[in-house]
Amino acid sequence: MTETYDIDIDGETYSIQIDEMENGQLRATVSGVEYIVKLPEGTGSAPAPRRRSSSGGSRVKSGTVSTSIPGKIVTLEIAQGETVVEGQVILILEAMKMQNEVTAPISGTITSVNCSEGDNVEANMALVVIEPNSEEGEENK
Repeated sequence: MTETYDIDIDGETYSIQIDEMENGQLRATVSGVEYIVKLPEGTGSAPAPRRRSSSGGSRVKSGTVSTSIPGKIVTLEIAQGETVVEGQVILILEAMKMQNEVTAPISGTITSVNCSEGDNVEANMALVVIEPNSEEGEENK
């Protein structure tokens, strides 16, 4: 079961999805980049971060794709004007000698691609911008 949290790191708010794996580790996805997290023994579970409010208000996910770590764009799987679905791999980022699949945080149309294959990118740089599908905004009304 995936749980979504908003966390604050150095004054910036990030949306993070946490999945518990069978081996007791956690898979944390931040801005489309997956991390495997192992908690210290005896902790049993992750501390309870602030959960998103589910109080009827509509929460719009960001369509700006960035990474929390610097790296090199290995492959770019999309182009401006293409339609993507949430969870679709849009680029591969090499960071710390590991290749990470960066996925679309929302479904929509690619309105801006600010990187190319082979580019070295900085952390928190806006790499791709996705305009949400109009029906996504309508379903929460």
